[in-house]
Amino acid sequence: MARINSRQVEAFRAMMLTGSVTEAAKLMAVTQPAVSRLLRDFQALLKMELFDKRGTGLVPRAAATALYMEVERSFVGLERITAAAEEIRSRRTGTLRIAALPALSNGYLPRLSGRFLMERPNLNLSFFGVISPIVVDWVLNNQCDIGFAEVPIAHAGLSSVRLPAPARVAVLPTGHRLAAKATLQPRDFEGETFVSLTSGSTGRHLIDQAFNRDDVRRVLRVETSLSEIMCGLVSSGLGVAICDPFTAQEFENRGVVARPFLPRIDFEFAAVFPPQRSPSPVALDLVEAVRQALSTMSNPPQA
Repeated sequence: MARINSRQVEAFRAMMLTGSVTEAAKLMAVTQPAVSRLLRDFQALLKMELFDKRGTGLVPRAAATALYMEVERSFVGLERITAAAEEIRSRRTGTLRIAALPALSNGYLPRLSGRFLMERPNLNLSFFGVISPIVVDWVLNNQCDIGFAEVPIAHAGLSSVRLPAPARVAVLPTGHRLAAKATLQPRDFEGETFVSLTSGSTGRHLIDQAFNRDDVRRVLRVETSLSEIMCGLVSSGLGVAICDPFTAQEFENRGVVARPFLPRIDFEFAAVFPPQRSPSPVALDLVEAVRQALSTMSNPPQA
């Protein structure tokens, strides 16, 4: 059986990144027919259909999305080798590799990291925003120096530091009747259309528990694993939700208002480090900077 070659994998990755054969060809600096041929050969060798034809374009199947996650992880490792060589050539002090869950990576942590780097002109940064299980996986495999993931952490072998946990907040469409209240409680949501976290998640369990204690009936129409999607749906006027405060802040002035929610439901996460080696001093410095920033965040009133 013929072997998969690196150009076929590169063509697949370029297609997934850009969403079109034309743009993939530009990214690879080759012709469109060359990309099409590489994709065709790649699928033939795998004995797997990865794309569906739709009009003049290709749409990835679920199998392509699953495979892309593994391919991307491999490319992160390859890109790290290239970056390390560049650091050696230019005599830079190094690169801090961070992976963080979306709630932190969609605004809050990049801003904090930017200020952190401005104080360290010889330090470079690689920053990846991925879901918590991938954060843990990448740190476990030494692809990142530090990760920020929601707790509980799935792998007990990783060294971790719990960080101050801010309270989740209620998010409402601008102009919603509940926005007139300073603090919201479960009974305020009786009969409201509710955008919920995915079943089985820790956050979903805690939020449902708060409403069930007061026997509050919500209209659960949407589930999502990403708080950014949740706030986007709320901004459309569809319904309300309970969200982490970081994403809620990013959606201020974008059709969403946030209000404190009682009983308090903490958004808990931790910094995690690769196994079998001590965290680098600069990684520990960043964790301390995050800890100090979080300790100054305003919290809603206690029950």
